[in-house]
Amino acid sequence: MTKITVFAASLIAACVLAAPAYAQSVGKKTGANSALGVTPSTPDFVKVAAMSDMFEIQSSQLAEQKASDAGTKSFAQKMVADHTKTSSEVKSMVSSGKLKGVELPTDMSSSQKSMLDKLKGLIGADFTKQYHSDQVSGHKDAVSLFERYGKGGDNPDLKQWVNKTLPTLQTHLKMAQDLDK
Repeated sequence: MTKITVFAASLIAACVLAAPAYAQSVGKKTGANSALGVTPSTPDFVKVAAMSDMFEIQSSQLAEQKASDAGTKSFAQKMVADHTKTSSEVKSMVSSGKLKGVELPTDMSSSQKSMLDKLKGLIGADFTKQYHSDQVSGHKDAVSLFERYGKGGDNPDLKQWVNKTLPTLQTHLKMAQDLDK
């Protein structure tokens, strides 16, 4: 074998061996954990799910005000109601002690804040198009997060709630995908 072949084989082996460790250290929003099927820890799941709910609620409240079509407004009202409910349920699990050592975030991620700020600056069809796009991508991320925790999560109470809630999120995703049809 040539030096280049040995080097290439060594490099590939190093990458393959490092992938699981890398996947666990990469932030949840990169998609790497989702693509690799990595189960989030309970604190990470709660943090990401709670921030997602915050974004869903605030962006949908904005859509209730700014959207021009009845379908988008109706969808937004459902998102506010459903995500307010899930937020309340998670808060209840945290405050009851069912999720020991878990703290709820007080704000959205910086990328979610940027997305919300962008929505605030849009009007008319531009707003509607961006809101629809954000809803599809946000619900894809949420469904993936819930599926991964539902399969491999370590807290039985949270895992039960996740599996009960997942069908609603899958319905939200389908509804979001159908908004532009």
